[in-house]
Amino acid sequence: MRALKNLALSFAFLLALAANLVAQELTAAKPADVGLSAERLDRITNWLREESTKGTIPGAVAMIVRHGKIAYFESVGQLDPETKAPMVKDAIFRIYSMSKPITSVAVMMLFEQGKITLDEPIAKYIPAFKDMKVGVETRGEDAKPKLELVDAKKPITIQDLLRHSSGLTYGIFGNSMVKTAYRDAHVFDYGMDNAEFAERIAKLPLHNQPGGLWQYGHSTDILARVMEVAAGKSLFQLEKEKLLDPLGMKDTSFFVTDPEKIKRMAQPMPNDSDFRVGRINDPTTVKKLESASGGMVSSMGDYARFVQMLLNGGSFEGKTYLKPETFKMMATDYVAPGSGVERDFFYFPGDGFGFGLGLALRTDAGNTKPSPPGSVGELK
Repeated sequence: MRALKNLALSFAFLLALAANLVAQELTAAKPADVGLSAERLDRITNWLREESTKGTIPGAVAMIVRHGKIAYFESVGQLDPETKAPMVKDAIFRIYSMSKPITSVAVMMLFEQGKITLDEPIAKYIPAFKDMKVGVETRGEDAKPKLELVDAKKPITIQDLLRHSSGLTYGIFGNSMVKTAYRDAHVFDYGMDNAEFAERIAKLPLHNQPGGLWQYGHSTDILARVMEVAAGKSLFQLEKEKLLDPLGMKDTSFFVTDPEKIKRMAQPMPNDSDFRVGRINDPTTVKKLESASGGMVSSMGDYARFVQMLLNGGSFEGKTYLKPETFKMMATDYVAPGSGVERDFFYFPGDGFGFGLGLALRTDAGNTKPSPPGSVGELK
């Protein structure tokens, strides 16, 4: 997974080399024992160190796992560019959108338990989403753009939330009138909880008809509220009980209050832009909102365990988290040509990638020359 550079978080997930889907534990191995070159791996360390020295990033933690073996695990640069504290391997990072796969796995665990079904309307759990309107931009007689509201042709389903085809959007990519409405509604107000957040989103028009377009947005956040209602627990209680504690993800949460863990928080550059990524989004301050789409923190060791569970097809260290058939559902492309789901201009999975239930998957080499790095079957 790509290192975050300009966001100055530098959580370099390099785990895509693990190719075989068999249950394995994460143990250390010499690079040569898993078919890697120690000399070539040193180039990664040198490049990350150069980027830190140049000030592109404060520092980085990078790991490569192949066949369940940790072949490379290094930390470089600074944990905090203001205090000059050195980076540590167990640093805790804001993981932003890598919160989404955790939420998606947790909801599929509820699906396996029969708590939810994928084709049911989310209005069953959040009545405010009944009778949604879609915002359509038109031109008046004065040629000025105006927003016309039309009825949604179908209800938003849980599957729509998982595959990002709900019509919900973000207000930060593009300048359509619906996106502007999202910005004006101040939906990132951290003073609300997940229930209040869902109610506020439900008052806004959809960006497009449900089920018709892959659109990066608040689908996962609303999915979290569905989960809370279905399970009768807060999002973090649910994820902690079903996934985080069993996987041994002891540093993964929404907020960091333990003084010893606060010392391990990786910090961005002081002059980073306000993209809800800097010190403004401070995990050491507990808020009501548990943002399922971008609010979690984690360490490299924690997330490696989660990723290895996915690479194993849903199991890890002898425990099954997802049935093979459930994992297959998550890793099936639901936005392929002919699926009826178009791809938005801002299609972030990228060329050569499809999208399943909460996960992007590499389906082909893509059309760009040279092809994007990676191989068919890769998940991100």
